[in-house]
Amino acid sequence: MANPLARRAVVGIVAVLLLGGIGYQIHRLQQPSHGGDPANDIPQLAAVQTFDHAGGDHTSDPVTYAQIPPAGGPHDPAWEDCGAYPQPVRNENAVHALEHGTVWVTYRPGLAAADVAALVSTLHAVKSGKTILSPYDGLPSPVVVTVWDAQLGLTGADDPRLALFLGFYGDGHTAPEPNASCAGGVHDLASQG
Repeated sequence: MANPLARRAVVGIVAVLLLGGIGYQIHRLQQPSHGGDPANDIPQLAAVQTFDHAGGDHTSDPVTYAQIPPAGGPHDPAWEDCGAYPQPVRNENAVHALEHGTVWVTYRPGLAAADVAALVSTLHAVKSGKTILSPYDGLPSPVVVTVWDAQLGLTGADDPRLALFLGFYGDGHTAPEPNASCAGGVHDLASQG
C-alpha cells in the first residue's frame, strides 16, 4: 500500500488540477465569444473583410489608405468626436476614433433621409455609445460598417447583417485601445479627395 503522505500529495495535486480546470472553464464562459473568424459562429458575417493594422502611429500628414473607408492604420493625433455627421468626416480623425473601439458607419451620399434616420436609430443600440455615422463618397456598397481591422459592405440601412456585425464587433475588441472614448474629439469635416 502507498505511503499516506504520498497519497495525500496525489489527492492534493488532482484537486488543484480539477479546481484549476473548473475555474478556467468558468472564466472562459464569462468572456465574450470573439474568435478570429465570426463566420464560424455567424455564417451571415462570412463577407466581413479583416485586416492587420498596427495601432498608435500618429501623423499630421494626409494618409492614403488601402480600404474605402479606411479600417485602420496611421492617423491624426486627434480623434473624431462620436456622433452623426451630415457631411464626410476626415479619414485620419475617424481612423483614430476606430483605434479607440468606435464603430464607423458610412453611407453613400444621397441615401434617403428615412434610411439615414434608421441608421442613427440602430447605432443608438450600441452599448458603448462609441459610434460615428457619416456619408462617404465612392463607397463600394450603399452602406459600410467599419471597426478597427474589420469591415462589411451592406445592401442598405435595412440589411440584417448590420445588427449581427454590431453584436460581434461593437464592443471594440479588435481595437488597440478599446477602453478609450471617442467623446471629446474634434469635429473635422473634409472630403476624401
